[in-house]
Amino acid sequence: MAPTATADVESPTTSPTLGLTLPDNAAKRLVKAGIDPKAYPTRPQKPEYLDQVYAIRSELREHIDPGSRADRSKRALLSAASKVVHLTAHIGTELHGLQLAQLTDQQKDELALLIAERSVVFLRDQDISPQQQRALGAYFGVVEVHPQVPQVPGVPGVTVMWPDLQIKENSRPASFRQPGGAARWHTDLVHEAQPAGITHLHNDTVPETGGDTLWSSGYSAYDKLSPDFRKFVDGKRAVYRSAHRYVDRDDPAAGPKFVEREHPIVRVHPATGWKSLWVNRAMTVRIVGLDQAESDLILNYLYDVYERNVDIQVRFKWSPHASALWDNRITQHIASWDYEGNEPRHGTRVTSLAEKPFFDAEAPSRREALGLDN
Repeated sequence: MAPTATADVESPTTSPTLGLTLPDNAAKRLVKAGIDPKAYPTRPQKPEYLDQVYAIRSELREHIDPGSRADRSKRALLSAASKVVHLTAHIGTELHGLQLAQLTDQQKDELALLIAERSVVFLRDQDISPQQQRALGAYFGVVEVHPQVPQVPGVPGVTVMWPDLQIKENSRPASFRQPGGAARWHTDLVHEAQPAGITHLHNDTVPETGGDTLWSSGYSAYDKLSPDFRKFVDGKRAVYRSAHRYVDRDDPAAGPKFVEREHPIVRVHPATGWKSLWVNRAMTVRIVGLDQAESDLILNYLYDVYERNVDIQVRFKWSPHASALWDNRITQHIASWDYEGNEPRHGTRVTSLAEKPFFDAEAPSRREALGLDN
């Protein structure tokens, strides 16, 4: 299905969209927000060298999670919803009858707690501008301004999620056998000193068929491990790397390198106090202190726990103007490219950075905290 033209496109070489036609819903949303579709999107001046990226957010900062100050009953939020639907037993809740742009601060705190408990929360039919989306993200934490990807003009930190544009920019066509991009299990921004907390993806345009997104629960992945294996992984640390590669200024001939940082592979969420398994196949490199062969064996098993247990996953069928808010501290996600680019898909994303990951040996797992049998 071809998208409806909404703005004149000069040429593939001069157009910010590289000659692509912006989907109608996306253009209308931009115009309503006072953003010129002809200037959309803008692109950052991409850093080339490794030291430039390390310097972007090198100093630690205090992070107080909004969910930690919320009323545990979440009464202000849930009583305002017309319907609350838990999509699975372990992960995923859909709220009806609420507008994210109209939430009070108390409701935002309670939404953060609900996300911390249920890992991902969905709301359909949202009327929210890129500016309002950023403001909500800033309430949850410091908004990450990505140094590599297209942004909404004048709204730093609102990333453009447009698969057709990403494919064209990368000059690497996606295919059924190799969809690439987000079509593999991952967690966002694990290489940061203070990695991602809540991410809010708003899709104004989605395929009529396909294009679902799946999330898997880190709480439940940890609970899937045997008690003795939990003791083994508790306190272990791993090296996490960036999705993008850079040049070492001091040794440019060495080839592309990643930003790498150490974090615990089991972390504790500050709002719930529950342990979560925190590894992902795309960006976890090795467990510190183990030989690479040992590390690979253990990590591949841990990845499988996340990826193969369908009872700890939720699959969301998008509709136009739906929002998903998930917590990267306790989830992995993957996008299905089963629509194969035959229909347009477009949205905007805001990610709020959270605390430096920490481990607490005395913290319970989710099932322990809720009194559930293993």
